[in-house]
Amino acid sequence: MTVKRAMAAARDAFGRTLVELGRTHREIVVLGADLSSSTRINWFAEAFPDRFFECGIAEENLITVAAGLATCGKMPFASTFAVFETERAYNQIRQAVAYPNLNVRLVCTHSGVTVGPDGASHQTTFDVAIMRVLPNMTVLVPADAPETAAAVRAMVSHQGPIYMRLGRTPVRTFYDDDYSYNGVKHRFEIGRSVELRRGRDVAIICNGVMVAEALDAADALAAEGVDARVINMHTVKPLDETAILQAAGETGALVTAEEHSLIGGLGGAVAEVVARHHPVPVEMVGVPDIYTESGEAEELLHLYGLTAHEIAAAARRAVNRR
Repeated sequence: MTVKRAMAAARDAFGRTLVELGRTHREIVVLGADLSSSTRINWFAEAFPDRFFECGIAEENLITVAAGLATCGKMPFASTFAVFETERAYNQIRQAVAYPNLNVRLVCTHSGVTVGPDGASHQTTFDVAIMRVLPNMTVLVPADAPETAAAVRAMVSHQGPIYMRLGRTPVRTFYDDDYSYNGVKHRFEIGRSVELRRGRDVAIICNGVMVAEALDAADALAAEGVDARVINMHTVKPLDETAILQAAGETGALVTAEEHSLIGGLGGAVAEVVARHHPVPVEMVGVPDIYTESGEAEELLHLYGLTAHEIAAAARRAVNRR
């Protein structure tokens, strides 16, 4: 049975953990682009004002300054809204961060449709596709606040550029603060997924806000006699191909679920792996090829089918295609 706890915002966990790490890692510096209170990096600025740089509404400048600091031995965290960092400053990320393989951490909030009323100009369902195509780039999509904290801590020892997408609104928390789930303690490892539930009939591979929905879907499927495995694929690049192929071989049917376009995200990445090594039916739950619209977060998740109901339906289709 899925454990449900209080709602919490991933961006809050990011801000708190950054301050915590700043006390022991003097090399950490943080850069913002006039949205520091929204991304919660203002908390770091208040704690360490000499290690915070406000770059203004100039995302291209944000990235190149971060790259310069990385060449001097600093560990920069450059943070703004996902739509602005990945789409306005893409060339700078490509040329100044990914190409020279610098230790820049791109942590962006307000991703996906759960940005809500701000509408298509501020929502992005393309960012994972944009970032994962870049050589040297690591892409993380944590599921809740405790996993976000674990991911930020893991970033410190990682070498190379990282992009992490976070949401705006509070979401359901299912991990404990020590990164355990249902009494099982996990360790966040970049590039290695977390199996939250065993299952032999179908595997649901998910990340972000869709992990909680996938766990609910697995409960609903169990009531019908369908045994669903749930895999939290928090790292989209490098992908945990071992877990994917094991799930494909043991269940024979896969479902992917993400708060991102069906083109170029987690679903596409999983399909690429099984197409090359172990073809099985793959059903994908995600945002269709459209520009999303304004609305409350929950309304938009239901509008675009990003729910446990749709995941369960996709699982039934995948099982029937075996």
